[in-house]
Amino acid sequence: MKQFRGALLLTITALIWGTAFVAQSLGMDHLGPFAFNGVRNFIAALALLPVLLFMQRKAPKKTQTDEERKQSRKTLWVGGVLCGSALAVASNLQQFGISFTTVGKAGFLTALYIVIVPILGLFLKKRVPATVWVSVVIAAAGTYLLSVQEGFTIAPGDLLVILCALGFSVHILIIDHFSPMVNGVALSCVQFFVCGILCTAAALFTETFTLADILKSAGPLLFTGLMSSGVGYTLQILGQKDTPPAVASLIMSLESVFAALSGWLVLGQSMNGRELLGCVLVFAAVILAQIPLEALKKEKAVKKTA
Repeated sequence: MKQFRGALLLTITALIWGTAFVAQSLGMDHLGPFAFNGVRNFIAALALLPVLLFMQRKAPKKTQTDEERKQSRKTLWVGGVLCGSALAVASNLQQFGISFTTVGKAGFLTALYIVIVPILGLFLKKRVPATVWVSVVIAAAGTYLLSVQEGFTIAPGDLLVILCALGFSVHILIIDHFSPMVNGVALSCVQFFVCGILCTAAALFTETFTLADILKSAGPLLFTGLMSSGVGYTLQILGQKDTPPAVASLIMSLESVFAALSGWLVLGQSMNGRELLGCVLVFAAVILAQIPLEALKKEKAVKKTA
């Protein structure tokens, strides 16, 4: 049930992220990448504060020594700063990359984290089952069919988005390390404050914007801040507690599928046969990654020896 809950939370995360592209595009009409990301992250952090306070009041009191409480706070802040820094780097690389490349290429290149995560996991001595590697290949092929609509070349904008995928991969692995040790909502809240501070500082030095510009982007900022950031990244942290990072990245790659589906349902953008095949391949990859083949083999072996 824990694995199912984790997979469900990550699927909802992918749905929220997939439907946020319209809001992000509209918000960029009045704000630069740094300013937009800074404001949306502050909105997300502030929205989570009452939720965090409510959870702390309802949670049973733990008997901890002063040293344990000090260590817990240190772990939370270290994890929050690292998560927030990785999120700031990845999200801004993506936003700048989209300015210089097509959305189709950006969608596929961002989804490269489904390949990068298990590769980075090997350096951290994380074992990846063979089914996940097969799923990675299938998901990558499906995302390519779904997102890339023209010739594939590595332009400067494409390189930025590839680096963004690396940033999101690091972000996933950092969350995988810290989420079991601290309160997931608290970790999410800290990471948003850190990301908001970093992005706003960069915006003040490199971009020009006014309060009027922020107000003009109020709708997109509230949607991306509350839903895409506040709800989405928090569900990611909670979902990853019970989901291996390689599988988590595969489930979150459904973002591209939900983006295409929302474009079809909301904006009337129809999907051709190639795109539909891409949807099928990504869904198949996620399902394959969820099948515990090794556990089933061990169970069969135990039954035979019994």
